[in-house]
Amino acid sequence: MTEANQAVDGHAYDIVQILNALPHRYPLLLVDRVKSLKIDEEIHAVKAVSFNEQFFQGHFPGRPIMPGVLQIEALAQAAAILAIETLQLAGSGKLVYFMAIEEAKFRAPVEPGCLLDLNVGFVQKRARVCKFWGKASVEGKVTCEVQFTAMVADPPSAN
Repeated sequence: MTEANQAVDGHAYDIVQILNALPHRYPLLLVDRVKSLKIDEEIHAVKAVSFNEQFFQGHFPGRPIMPGVLQIEALAQAAAILAIETLQLAGSGKLVYFMAIEEAKFRAPVEPGCLLDLNVGFVQKRARVCKFWGKASVEGKVTCEVQFTAMVADPPSAN
């Protein structure tokens, strides 16, 4: 196993572990692999952008581009994994919800066939509310930068 494929405690963080950490499922699961995770600090995850994704049917036909809001969602999902691992919430059923999105900037289009690198780190961390910085890039070129705040909460109860 190469260093680039290692994550928490030297174990690869593959799709099975991502599915265990996040409640998201197809078509909204936007993290395919975690390349590195430093508890209390940052995460580097990857989204493989495929032409088969539903949003490319309408955004934009003839010039498919991944919507910027989905880049932010992918960064938020990576942040949720970081928060769950850092706050030791795995298996607790707790969810990580967006509270605010700030300073979002879109720098370059993301097209099918690329690997979208998702780098996220803590700006501020508390037991229930965390603020993050996020940067998405393709082959080193930044496509999206954002700061966002999220809260840790119990899932909604079923009625």
